[in-house]
Amino acid sequence: MNMKVKMKMAKSIILLSGGLDSLVSLGLTKKELNVTLALTFDYGQKSAKDEIEASAKICDYYNVEHKVIKLDFLKEITNTALVSEDKLPSGDDLKDEVQSAKSVWVPNRNGLFLNIAGCYADSYNFDNIIIGANKEEAQTFSDNSKEFVDAVNEEFKYSTMNRAKVVAPLLNSDKNDIVMLALSNDIPLELTMSCYMGGSGHCGICESCVRLKHALEANNAQDYIKKIFG
Repeated sequence: MNMKVKMKMAKSIILLSGGLDSLVSLGLTKKELNVTLALTFDYGQKSAKDEIEASAKICDYYNVEHKVIKLDFLKEITNTALVSEDKLPSGDDLKDEVQSAKSVWVPNRNGLFLNIAGCYADSYNFDNIIIGANKEEAQTFSDNSKEFVDAVNEEFKYSTMNRAKVVAPLLNSDKNDIVMLALSNDIPLELTMSCYMGGSGHCGICESCVRLKHALEANNAQDYIKKIFG
């Protein structure tokens, strides 16, 4: 009698901020990589409340378990505008990409997030950790680069027993590509919360809002511009 061998289905965690990149990463990998858990981090960022609410709605839409992890210590050691009362860069300030990046940098943020996800993966036997790292942000944020993803995967060979793999489906995509992928895969862009400001929807002037709006315009997604920016 022939017996069918049942293969264990892989399962994955996603780092979910509720922003464009993590939303699209989830939409692209949910079925193929069996994403069953999303981790959202509250480190005192201005938009924490909005990010958590958006992530919860996204998880409801995709039927994914949602956990919020508070990292109060990270706010205590972060001195940039993303968490402080300082003004976020906008307008002409965004022309200086290096200075703009410095003003919203959070110490070792993606490294920390991935290592926390690595703990979950090791304890609960997850095979993959999904992150929304992408080509456009890698130009100014080194923790979005292929080199960074490769380095963390090398680290996990030594720091975890199950050796979960970090997967970045948008690694070769810029924001225009990411919006195009969302539109062609029926990913609900209206659920995104990409603003750094927090408190009143999308401000339309911070770096994250500007990147999103330009990408929507490049893809002639006028309906979504109205839905997201009003």
